[in-house]
Amino acid sequence: MTAPRVVSLAPSATATVTALGGAEALVGVTGHCDPPADAGSAHGETPPTAVGGWLNPDLDRVADLDPDAVLTSDGLQADLADRCRERGFDVRHREPATLGEAVEGFAARGADVGEPAAGTELTEESRERLDRVAEAVADRPRPTVYCEEWSDPPMAAGNWVPDAVRAAGGRYPFVEPGERSREVDLASVEAADPDRLVVHVCGRGDRVDPATVAERDWAVDAPVHVIDDSLLNQPSPALIAGVERLAELFHPEAFSETSS
Repeated sequence: MTAPRVVSLAPSATATVTALGGAEALVGVTGHCDPPADAGSAHGETPPTAVGGWLNPDLDRVADLDPDAVLTSDGLQADLADRCRERGFDVRHREPATLGEAVEGFAARGADVGEPAAGTELTEESRERLDRVAEAVADRPRPTVYCEEWSDPPMAAGNWVPDAVRAAGGRYPFVEPGERSREVDLASVEAADPDRLVVHVCGRGDRVDPATVAERDWAVDAPVHVIDDSLLNQPSPALIAGVERLAELFHPEAFSETSS
């Protein structure tokens, strides 16, 4: 069976397709994606063509690639998905809002790129990893956690991050699961008295100085953890690694016990 020609306009879609073992079908990606070395190899297009930014790709360039499927993700790409449909592309738009929806989306992405069995396997494997974390943190005290997705102005992370914190054994009183990230008043963060501050600024990887948060003029006395933003901001398999990373930060004793 010939691999489909796939253009991914979302970093999370590219990462998920890569985890599925389907990167060889990628003939086009955005400049924000990080495809592996063999991406596009099924069609002799290594590396895949860069088609622009994830919110402003060059759709003429996409059309030149003659894709069988165009992958988009997130509500911020909903209008782009519509424009792609107007151009006649077969758009596979996934818009998960919670951790559960993100995990279910791995199976959907498998179907999108002709790898349904791999998609099902990745979903099942992800659930098993989450179950292992849940078992490790069960019945332990839950620290209150503040997660910051953006720092100017400060924004508490939403979407699947509240679920991720809770899956990792923490409390997250700032945004409800599935709601969008929102700007927060520093006084409200003080009032919640967080035990941990997790900083994962969108687009910055782990290149954030923790002092920019720790030294704010606020009455918050908690350790600051800077982690790669892809571990929490991207509804790809990296999110499962993000839950595992948070659990190790919140409950290091649980994992030292299981590894001993």
